[in-house]
Amino acid sequence: MQVLNTFFTPTYRDVTSTLEIIDVVSGLRESIKTFDHLIEAPEWTRDGQQIYFNSLGSIYSLHLSSGAISRLDTGFATHCNNDHVISPCQQKIAISHNVHEDGLSRIYQLPLSGGAPVLLTPIGPSYLHSWSPDGKTLAYCAERNGRYDIYVIPSAGGVEKPLTRDFGHNDGPEFSPCGRYIYFNSTHSGLMQIWRMDADGSNPQQLTWGQANHWFPHISPDGKTLVCIVYAAEDVAAHEHPANKHVQLMRMPTGGGKPEILAEIFGGQGTINVNAWAPDNRRIAFVSYAL
Repeated sequence: MQVLNTFFTPTYRDVTSTLEIIDVVSGLRESIKTFDHLIEAPEWTRDGQQIYFNSLGSIYSLHLSSGAISRLDTGFATHCNNDHVISPCQQKIAISHNVHEDGLSRIYQLPLSGGAPVLLTPIGPSYLHSWSPDGKTLAYCAERNGRYDIYVIPSAGGVEKPLTRDFGHNDGPEFSPCGRYIYFNSTHSGLMQIWRMDADGSNPQQLTWGQANHWFPHISPDGKTLVCIVYAAEDVAAHEHPANKHVQLMRMPTGGGKPEILAEIFGGQGTINVNAWAPDNRRIAFVSYAL
């Protein structure tokens, strides 16, 4: 999610970005490519051959074998932020684009091969986070009447449905691979913690309890492991996930359990905004930064 009060200008911040991969079992990190500008939110394709990311308002793909980078044709949507998700069938991509009229993010979908975006959420701001495994539903966070809550909407278009109400600041919804659950982060209990609820919004369950702020839960393809980003409680307000902070990548079982720190990173916003698991259930892509 990227909160903006004025028209979105895709100039971003002056950083060096390094696309990295970490093995969640061994902890080994590998630098894939360093950029002299901001890139954000890597997302692996299901065949493991490409990683998509956003930069300067556009969506790009990096072909891992050749190193070639291609820009996706998103038509008029040239103010894309860091919330984009490839469909389970790998034929479409949904994006969050800050529109010219009011600068607020709205969700669109288009062919993964490129083309004209189709509007799904006429109300803004709306920030995409997940596609249901059956391809029928999108999950996102949205600000409505001053509150950030979790919503779902049919991927074919329709009426949005809120899943959280009077539950604090809610963000980062992600479907489990089986489609039964939605994981998300919420300040319901004070600090930003990871929660899980049924896909219809019922039975919310808190999964993390540490004295820190936990953001963006991402579930492995086999549904067994959760990875998220962690900010020190004294470093940021619970409802914030800023850039250029010393953060941690953390993993834990999806049903709850003992967490493990995978890496210390300079990053935050943009590091791991969308699901970046490789199809092998062992590697995660992320972005670290240097000023």
